[in-house]
Amino acid sequence: MSDALFPGADERAKSDEKAPQMKGAPRIVRADRRQVLLRPTDLESLLPADHRARGVWAFCERLDLSRFYDAIAAVEGGGGRPAIDPRVLLCLWIYATAEGVGSARQLARLCEEHAAYQWICGGITPNHHALSDFRVEHEEAVDELLTQSVALLVAEGLVTMERVAQDGIKVRAAAGTASFRRKGRLVKLREEAAEQVRRLKDEIDDDPGAGERRRRSATERAAKDREERVTRALKQWQWAADGRSDGDTSKVRVSTTDPEARVMKMGDGGYRPAFNGQWVCDTKSQVVLGVGITQAGNDYQQLEPMLDQLEARYGRRPREALVDAGFMSVNSMEGAEERGVTLLAPIPVHRTKPQSPAHARWIKRMASKRGRKIYRERAATIECVNAQARNRGLLRLLVRGMAKARSVLLLFALTHNALRARSLGANFATT
Repeated sequence: MSDALFPGADERAKSDEKAPQMKGAPRIVRADRRQVLLRPTDLESLLPADHRARGVWAFCERLDLSRFYDAIAAVEGGGGRPAIDPRVLLCLWIYATAEGVGSARQLARLCEEHAAYQWICGGITPNHHALSDFRVEHEEAVDELLTQSVALLVAEGLVTMERVAQDGIKVRAAAGTASFRRKGRLVKLREEAAEQVRRLKDEIDDDPGAGERRRRSATERAAKDREERVTRALKQWQWAADGRSDGDTSKVRVSTTDPEARVMKMGDGGYRPAFNGQWVCDTKSQVVLGVGITQAGNDYQQLEPMLDQLEARYGRRPREALVDAGFMSVNSMEGAEERGVTLLAPIPVHRTKPQSPAHARWIKRMASKRGRKIYRERAATIECVNAQARNRGLLRLLVRGMAKARSVLLLFALTHNALRARSLGANFATT
């Protein structure tokens, strides 16, 4: 007979420990997206007082946009749909460029989803067509705004234009390497495109179906566009062939996608279709003073045109100009001196023997401690401008042609100046 008070209790306890523990469903708070929220707010309360978007808007407010407004066809008392305020579109692109956004479609989405872009829009909802057209259709007007931005900073005492630095920046073009063709192939492609346009036009005229006609019309427009691009490519081929010093035109090839692009050696040593952008900045403030673009793969002859551009923009030239060895030639030295500009650049080993009085003065200048000290400002200024542009997305163009590419470069320069104005403490760029 067992002495336990409850016989078998120990065995039942052990079996209960082995049995799985039963528990109820977990208690959690689930999302309920059907509930109604009352959040009274306005666009002004979306951004803090020191937000970058407010600084960009303040910068744009100080610019004279008369050329943009004069181009608007819809006027008071007349017909037509009101146009989107050009100041809003300009501010959107400057802020988007500062944030590394280069796609018009992406910018249009941000205008609907992001608080900063919504604040700039102020209730306007621009589509990607309006944004894309604005970026590339106002090259001369944006070029004038660049001059205005510098003039405002000169008035603030932040820019002196006494010493400038220039450099090139190669930007990948919107063209594939395989799109480059020789003249014989270009002629054949143009003939094929013209024949396709003629055949499609005849089919559209004979087809009674409206829906099918619309589809064929779109195909015809694409074929016409292709024919026009090939025609432009043939013109560019002739220009490139005339520019060859050796007279050998058998190796000349031009892109059918972007006829104005040229294959260039890039910073990584590879060869790709690109444009060579040029800009010059004030070494004191790092403010961009001028913008250029060229099809040349080097900077050999780009100094004098930029000095002339500064003269045309601001009515004066800088006292000193800093460039790297890629800009240097005896003609550049003499051209700079003729314009009253002192040139500072490194001395290559093969140019230590003076070839002209200007060359001798340059060698003496760069051999001095003062000359070497001043030249060190180049890397700390224009190279910084290039690096910031790369960080903001200036790696590959999303547009075609030199005019549109220059519009993009001008927009990057204007963005850089807007942010520099804010950093330098300009009154119009702070809130």
